[in-house]
Amino acid sequence: MEQLSAGKKLDEAFEDLAKEKQISFELDLDTDARSLKALDASSDPEPGEEMPDEIADLFSGAKITVTVQSRKPIGESGEKDYVGMALKISSKDGDLTEYRVIGDYTYLRSDVDTLGKAMGFPVPSLKDLPPEANGLKKVLEGEWVKIDTKEMEKTAAEMGAEPGAEPAPEPTLDARTQKRLLEALRRTIAREVDFKTAGGKDGSEHITATAPFRTLITKFLGEIRPLAKNLPPGMELPTDKDLEDAPDTEVTADFTLEDGELTEVSVDLAELAENAEVEKLGLVVRMSEGQAPTAPAGATELSIDEVLGGFGAAMTDEEAFLEDAA
Repeated sequence: MEQLSAGKKLDEAFEDLAKEKQISFELDLDTDARSLKALDASSDPEPGEEMPDEIADLFSGAKITVTVQSRKPIGESGEKDYVGMALKISSKDGDLTEYRVIGDYTYLRSDVDTLGKAMGFPVPSLKDLPPEANGLKKVLEGEWVKIDTKEMEKTAAEMGAEPGAEPAPEPTLDARTQKRLLEALRRTIAREVDFKTAGGKDGSEHITATAPFRTLITKFLGEIRPLAKNLPPGMELPTDKDLEDAPDTEVTADFTLEDGELTEVSVDLAELAENAEVEKLGLVVRMSEGQAPTAPAGATELSIDEVLGGFGAAMTDEEAFLEDAA
């Protein structure tokens, strides 16, 4: 009875989320730099390719905040129904980068200096930028800039295509396939996942869902293989043989419900690392009402040619500077 009740409550909570026209959530990588370094070491990187301390520190404190807004309920929305989207990446030192897609434009701003230090690459000085990189100055100053979204998508498609080829359409799933995928996921969870419930503080309720990782993934892929022909190009499903080396240790997800609404999901992934030195490795997703994405005032409009030309000129100038210094 507990299994059925918990599963039904979670199912209803996700259905309620799908009825919303706006969803905001925050992704938090619950880990530390030591665990990330140990995880990287277990992948046997080439000498000199090991994860730098700066990157481990950056990732261990990173948070990603996402808001999407649609004309229709999220569960019924297609690509053309979304009217706003915002994404922000933050660290313990503050916001690193943010972009919003509103109307016809994509808005961006970044703390380029902090990103440069964390990633280990030099940031061009404003005074050293060539005239053709004037548009880049706003970016380096951390101010909002905006770019025509269609122009940006077209350029990105052309850069990734063979010379003379037509840009490939964006891979999409039709509504019927999406529904069948969701039904397959529900069937797999009902059969393979063990649920338990417990009360929390302030009247909240916790539901834990536990399942062996490889078994869960293998069973789910088995459910959706009949749908493979309906998936977009490039979305090839791994075979059961591909998954043989995946760990089959149990993974537990903790769901927090408040008045029946899903407010937080946390997953402990440390066991999947199969490395005793990876002591802390989790993912936390927090739901909130958030604010509707809005276009920032005073954003400077740049063409994609200005952006690409500015970065190219800046990099050339930086390389010349480094060669002279050597």
